[in-house]
Amino acid sequence: MPNNNVLEQKKALVASLTEKLQSAACVVLVDYKGINVADDTKLRKELREANVDYFVAKNTMLSLAAKNVGYDDLCPLLNGTTAIAISTSDVVAPAKILAKQAEAPESTFSLKGGYIEGKFADVNELNAIAKLPSRETLIAQVVCGLNSPIAGLAIALNAIAEKQSA
Repeated sequence: MPNNNVLEQKKALVASLTEKLQSAACVVLVDYKGINVADDTKLRKELREANVDYFVAKNTMLSLAAKNVGYDDLCPLLNGTTAIAISTSDVVAPAKILAKQAEAPESTFSLKGGYIEGKFADVNELNAIAKLPSRETLIAQVVCGLNSPIAGLAIALNAIAEKQSA
């Protein structure tokens, strides 16, 4: 039987993990086995710059927190070496960065699954999300799409005006 101090620390850890999962827009679980220190440092820096919280936690603690939030689909994935990436704002960044790491040559790093905006996402869905363009690119494409017909109309009206004045 663990002493009360250890038990309280574990309860606090589960409560902290539960709070992080509740506020998450995107949660991605990965098997980090086989990643070297240099690659891990680079990965953590990239995730930190994208405002993604990335850490390793015990599977039993993550399992308890996942059950508290209702993310029961994560529990079967919690075996072996597990790291978790949590983003509270960007649903694409964690999947994009971690999928890129998993696709690296000779990488044993792999995605396990996750939750995106409260819905379970398997590895295939995470990979599909990782292939989406960034938010800025999507906004630029929408603006370009909206601007194109307006520019065409302006050119046509200008041509008509020039034709009538000649």
